[in-house]
Formats: sequence, C-alpha cells, structure tokens
Amino acid sequence: MRLPARVLAGGVAAALLLAGCSPETTGTATPAPSGAASSSGASSGASSDPDVPKVTAPLDVSKYASKPCDIVPGSVLSSLRFTDPGHTQLQDDGLGAAGPGCGWKISGEGVSMQVIIGTGNRDRGAGGLAGLYGAHESGQLPFLEPAPAVDGYPAIYLDKRDRRPIGNCVMDVGVADDVAINVYAGGYEGADDSCAAAQKVAASIITTLKGA
Repeated sequence: MRLPARVLAGGVAAALLLAGCSPETTGTATPAPSGAASSSGASSGASSDPDVPKVTAPLDVSKYASKPCDIVPGSVLSSLRFTDPGHTQLQDDGLGAAGPGCGWKISGEGVSMQVIIGTGNRDRGAGGLAGLYGAHESGQLPFLEPAPAVDGYPAIYLDKRDRRPIGNCVMDVGVADDVAINVYAGGYEGADDSCAAAQKVAASIITTLKGA
C-alpha cells in the first residue's frame, strides 16, 4: 500500500533537498541537483566540510529499499502505540524522490511517525548529512541543530523552522557518508515527547541495520 500524501508530507522537508516545498503543505518536492548542493558547500556524496559529521562504520540499507516498513521493529512501534500496519511509499519522482519510506499513524489522534531511507538523494549526488547541510547553508532548510548521536551515528534536527515546541520532531541520522535516514514524529504534545519518539525509532533502525 502506498503511503498517503497527508502522512508523508510532515517529515519530507528534512529528507529532501527542497525546491520550494513547505513541510506544512502536501505537495511534490524534488531534491536539488548535485550542483546546487556543491555550490552551497556540500559535494556529491561525502563532503570535505569539517562541520559535517563523518560516518566511520557505514551501514548497508539496500535490504530495506523495497520494504522500508520492515526497518522499524514491530515491538518498537507498538510500544509507541502504532499498532496499525505501516504504509509504504517506494521511491519515485514525486513524494518518494528522497527514497523509499514508510508511515504509521495512531487513528483518531493525529499522531504519526515516518521514516525515509535517503537513497534517492544519494543517487542524485546530494545524499547523506552533507547534502542536508548543503540544503541548510543554501537557505532551503533554515533550521539545523545537532542531535544526540544514535548509537554512535551522527544525527541532526533539520526543518524549514523549528517545530519541536509544537510536537513535530524531524531528525536525520547519517548511516553512511552518502545516505541519511529521516525520522519524523508528528502530532505530539511538545519537543520532549516527539523527539523521544523519533530517537527511539532511530535507535531501533540502527540496531536493525547492524543485524542485517
């Protein structure tokens, strides 16, 4: 089942190198070409920018490219009260431009969780945290703040604006120098619970990838 746009749109801003798409609106966003990322200080794939955290032990995400919902264990989702099956968005030229993703929601509560595996950005030459730092430096994603490392893997909070105080936490974890995984937790009470949920899911993803 393809992921509905209303579920996907919340975190897509931080996963994509945006071209005029707002995270508060549903629409199609397209990653910036690699040249745009390079002009803002991020090169294709890995970056020599010392401010971009490096990934010392890359993880392989290829096993989950065709089944992104499997990257988060069911036990972790149920502990966060996501009991309905996830909705898959495989990579395409529209909402899946950043890469394959999966979204979950708690019916009747407006709470959602989304994961995007950024292989699309990688394939366009603007992947990983380097590409996202480039989007920040070019002004496409003005809000960027370091996040706690996830089991040793570098992470950032990144968005058009800081929406954590209203319960929407968007974070990206670098699993290779050219691949980042975006995790979005939305509809929570505030920064503490939304980011705690996002970090729990991110940690479970790293565990899953290490065991793949």
